[in-house]
Amino acid sequence: MTTTTSAFSAFASEPFPTITLGDDLAAVITDVVTAQPTKLQEGDVIVVASKVVSIAEECFVELAAVVPGPAALELSARTGKPAEIVELILAESAEHFVAGDRGPIIARHHLGYQLTSADIDRAGTSGAWLLLKDPDASARSLRDAITASCGVTVAVVIADSDGRADRQGATVISIGAAGIAPLRITEHNEPGGRTKRQEETLTDLVAAAAGLILGQRGRGAPVAVLRGISYEASDAGVASMLHHAS
Repeated sequence: MTTTTSAFSAFASEPFPTITLGDDLAAVITDVVTAQPTKLQEGDVIVVASKVVSIAEECFVELAAVVPGPAALELSARTGKPAEIVELILAESAEHFVAGDRGPIIARHHLGYQLTSADIDRAGTSGAWLLLKDPDASARSLRDAITASCGVTVAVVIADSDGRADRQGATVISIGAAGIAPLRITEHNEPGGRTKRQEETLTDLVAAAAGLILGQRGRGAPVAVLRGISYEASDAGVASMLHHAS
């Protein structure tokens, strides 16, 4: 099935409160979106920054408890990254390589995602945030709770900023999804009767679109709503389109 989007709108859900460890993120999102003049509609896609999901799910590690091994110390000296962070990257990943002379470190996480630093994110000077244990399950949980509370069927995409090995700067990608097929598949007939099939990572396109407004310039808006996106309903999740999984 081909889904075509000719136009869509996007808006941030704000003001959004600060999320703390163990908060009921779905309830907070529901409170914010229901308080806005523009109410949720059937088929809306709610894009949530992975950082607030990590906080709510307490994916936190104290760096004082991390003991760097020889490999981490060597890689730390090469890249300039704190040895404790490097140790977490190595522990969380199946393989890695260093892009450029001093980084970034591109790692294939044990879940199968290839991410900068295995998605390890510094939390001040004393801690770090890890990749969610099951990003697709997190998306499904948020989708189910928001749909039940608001009475409309929505999709959820968990978005994360990530770098590219071949260029400077960061983009925004999807790491979890629920209610939306991660791939947009197009088929058309070519001369000679051959059928050409094209696959696009739709949830990445959605995440990138939301990334234009998510949390820019210290605004602190970790949730955005996209309306008018054409998609197939599916709980296959982002993991289903990964090439490799451990």
